[in-house]
Amino acid sequence: MIGLVGGLGVGAAIHYYRELAAAHDRIGKPLELSMVHAQMSRVYQHASADDRQGLARYLAEVLLQLKRSGATIGVIPALTPHLAIDELLPITPMPLVSVIDAINGEIAALRLRRIALMGTRFVVESGMFGKLAGVDVVLPQPDEITFIHDTYSQLAREGAVGPGKREQLVELARDLCDRGAEAILLAGTDLTLLFDETNTPFPHLDCAHAHIQAIMRTAAA
Repeated sequence: MIGLVGGLGVGAAIHYYRELAAAHDRIGKPLELSMVHAQMSRVYQHASADDRQGLARYLAEVLLQLKRSGATIGVIPALTPHLAIDELLPITPMPLVSVIDAINGEIAALRLRRIALMGTRFVVESGMFGKLAGVDVVLPQPDEITFIHDTYSQLAREGAVGPGKREQLVELARDLCDRGAEAILLAGTDLTLLFDETNTPFPHLDCAHAHIQAIMRTAAA
C-alpha cells in the first residue's frame, strides 16, 4: 500500500492521487493508497529556520500515521521537505520512494549537464539541497528567486496565481535557458497546475512525473 503525505500543497496530493490511479488502471491493478494531511505551514516553518531535525521528526510522525493505516511504502510528493531527507532516512518508519533518486535518474537518462530549477526558495537556492548528481545549476538572480518562491507558494496555497504570472514564469524559464540551462526542472509538484506536456514552451523535466514513474516501479516490484 502506498502511503501519501498530503497537504504539501493540496493540489500536489490530488495530482499524485489522480496519476497513480490512472497508472494502476492502465495495468489493471487496484490502487491501494492511504493519505494523511500534513501542514505545509509547519514544513515551511522548519525549513525557514533550517531546522532539519525538527522537520525530520515531524515527517516521521506523519509517516508513522500512514504505516499504522496499513501503508508499506512512503511517498512525500513535494521537494521542500527533502531539505531534511538525510535526517529523516534513519528514523523513517517505512521505506520511502525517493523523488531525488527519480530526478537524478531522469537527468542521467537525458544526459543533461546544466539545469535550472523552479520551486521554493529552499529548493532553488540550495540547488535541490546539493543532491543533484553530475550537473551544474544555473541560478536565477535573487529577485527572480523571490518571484518564483512567492508565485509557487501562492499556487500551493490557493491552486491558482494572479494574472500574468504564468507568462512571467515562461519568460524567466526561457531567459534561464538563454543563460545556459539545457532544461528547467519543474521542482515543485503544484507547477503541474500551470505546466504540462501540451502547454510548456521551454525544455523541461517534470519532477512529479519522474517520481510517479518510480513509485509505480516500486509498487509493482
